[in-house]
Amino acid sequence: MWNGVLCGLLAGAMWGMVFIVPELLSAFTPLEMAVGRYTAYGAIAFGLMLPKLRNLLGRLEHSDYMALLRHALTGNIVYYMLLALGVKFAGVAPTSLIIGVLPISVTLMGRNDHGAVSLRQLALPLLVVGAGIACINVDVFQHASATGQPMLKTLIGVVCATGALLSWSWYTLDNARYLKRNPHYSSAEWSALYGLSTGLIAAVIGGIAFAIFHGDVTGAAGAASGRDWTLFWICNSLLALGASVIGNQLWNIASRRVPVTLSGQLILFETLFALLYGFIYKQQFPRPLEIAAIVLLIAGVLWSVHVHAQEEQLSPA
Repeated sequence: MWNGVLCGLLAGAMWGMVFIVPELLSAFTPLEMAVGRYTAYGAIAFGLMLPKLRNLLGRLEHSDYMALLRHALTGNIVYYMLLALGVKFAGVAPTSLIIGVLPISVTLMGRNDHGAVSLRQLALPLLVVGAGIACINVDVFQHASATGQPMLKTLIGVVCATGALLSWSWYTLDNARYLKRNPHYSSAEWSALYGLSTGLIAAVIGGIAFAIFHGDVTGAAGAASGRDWTLFWICNSLLALGASVIGNQLWNIASRRVPVTLSGQLILFETLFALLYGFIYKQQFPRPLEIAAIVLLIAGVLWSVHVHAQEEQLSPA
């Protein structure tokens, strides 16, 4: 189990980079960034699996194709699009509040899975995690500027953010369950297949957007200030390699080795590393509520790990 926890931590370190790239590529739209990242992910995955591509594709069954399709959509493309729409219409603070419920939603949705610890045993760790999430979002609300936008737009954003939460929660559970039911695929193989399927779907979406907007997916002039396409592809390629290829492979290993009730808590490492990278990028120290949130999140995750470790020792071999 501890190897799974370590892999989950390292996956969070990779995923935390996702929150920095939009700052570097602020002149580009979420659609452009999504298409760029996931087509780069697909290209890298294709290169990695090329030597054994024929053998691997020959082993795929209909159920595998369906799993890859739904995981590529719910875990990457649909999730990212809904998240971007949530931020656009509702703002960062409300969207963060909704997405921040992810560890609790995954734990609750996976409470009946094999190896899951009862919610009674996890009540206090989850309460600590909830307090940490509350601290993060209270701090965001306190420092967010008022937008003054119509309530309908905010409501649309909240619905989209809720959809993103449900999409990622469902993907996390379905992916973990599928990997455990199909041990004949290694974590590296499944990650490569997942990347290839995501890249193909992203390429199709990008092609459609290109055709509709005649090469300008923003619908605006392509010469907008700061639209450095060299930087765009460098950032998205690095993000595809680190967060998607390496991060997803580490997460697949973690998903196989820990119960889903614990994997939900390990996702919090992404939040912690995102905060760390953000402080470094902005060259500022965390505020008091941010410090409290970091401490509470770490305490909640470590407490949950301890509860699962005790349960594993008490379980019959």
